[in-house]
Amino acid sequence: MPCYPALALLLGCAIADGGAWIRVGQRVVSVIAAAAMLAVIFILVQVWRLPTPGDISQALTQHPEAYTLSLGHMQDLTLQSFAYLRAPLVVAGFAFLIGATAWFWRQPQFAIAAMMVLFLHAARLAMVTFDPYLSSRPLAEALLKAPPGQLIEDNAYYTFSSVFFYANRTALLLNGRKTNLEYGSYAPDAPKVFIQDRDLSGLWHRPERYYLLVEGPARPRIEKLIDKSQLHVMAESGGKYLLTNHANSD
Repeated sequence: MPCYPALALLLGCAIADGGAWIRVGQRVVSVIAAAAMLAVIFILVQVWRLPTPGDISQALTQHPEAYTLSLGHMQDLTLQSFAYLRAPLVVAGFAFLIGATAWFWRQPQFAIAAMMVLFLHAARLAMVTFDPYLSSRPLAEALLKAPPGQLIEDNAYYTFSSVFFYANRTALLLNGRKTNLEYGSYAPDAPKVFIQDRDLSGLWHRPERYYLLVEGPARPRIEKLIDKSQLHVMAESGGKYLLTNHANSD
């Protein structure tokens, strides 16, 4: 979050000044860290032996209505998903252990600083685990290696915006006339990039090659429009798919 560096500087200045309120705050931090450490231990015990097939998207739920909110993906977490986060949890637990013992350190500010550094490292490890779910870069890399063809993206533009960034491609938007793009989409000179479900079948059976970016939950809808035998998977990552109307050998 952009505000974190500023908050860290403010906290550092306050801790450096010291005072009675700072000592009370350090004790409160120790208590919170101890509670967080116990929570981490509980979660680790529950998920330590759970299998982790594929990537973390296999264990997450989806709440698209919350994704426009900060931390909206927090609602996607399930207990099983923490099995994929065992390494970050261990690092976070060790960080909270240091924070819980800060009360007993001669200079507790160093313990709190060490806790923050370790916890940020745990967050970085967690982001690496979440990358297939939150990013679409593997799909973009597969698209760059694939034969030339027209790209189609299902749903709103931002759903696969990283593919457009990494692959430097434009696309037709399937049912994408929504949110910010809807305002100017009906203008006379607006690009003719918006298509609907009824248009997809006609395009898909043409001799030209087409690619379709689609999320896992939307595949049943696509398979009602186009026979499964005509949907060839080029790449899959984090529950998202890059499909084509021609097999690689075509």
